Amino acid sequence: MWATNTMNGGAEYLARVQATLAKVDVGRIEQFVQLILDTHARDGTIYVFGNGGSAATASHLAGDLAKDASLGLQRRIKAICLSDNQTAMLAIANDISYEDIFVERLRNLIGKNDLAVGISGSGNSRNVAKALEHANSAGATTVAFCGFDGGKIRDIASLALHAPVLDMEVSEDLHLIFWHCAKKLLMDRLKKS
Repeated sequence: MWATNTMNGGAEYLARVQATLAKVDVGRIEQFVQLILDTHARDGTIYVFGNGGSAATASHLAGDLAKDASLGLQRRIKAICLSDNQTAMLAIANDISYEDIFVERLRNLIGKNDLAVGISGSGNSRNVAKALEHANSAGATTVAFCGFDGGKIRDIASLALHAPVLDMEVSEDLHLIFWHCAKKLLMDRLKKS
């Protein structure tokens, strides 16, 4: 499904991270921050999900929204990481299919005031794509964090934050950088409001 290019050393890896980061459209990170603010203004909920390393990034993102970004706010930012509920995910995977672990949860939860953030290094995780498609059909706003060529989710989402590199580890690194950049911008905006 995906491949990692062989590296000769740490300096080469870091050079690849820097070269990829230089290609990133920072305006898309600012758009993402605005979508979070818009969702919060509508009293909506942010649903985040991904597999493997992307699940860890999703959990990190939701945790930062629940604590750091919400600290001191009268009305907190509502964020749920769908990847964090192992019981629901495993039951759905066992009884229905692994492709449905996120979409089945969203069928119970998501509405037009909400934001769905799907994270996939390859951009082709079927369970992430199905959840984003459902979120679109429910009238929610959708964001994709993707790598490689962007995969399917790049075209499904309303906004894509793309790490344009054929390397899973660099993609995952950049997704966390995207989030930390967005978090800093978000907290600055919230302080000014």
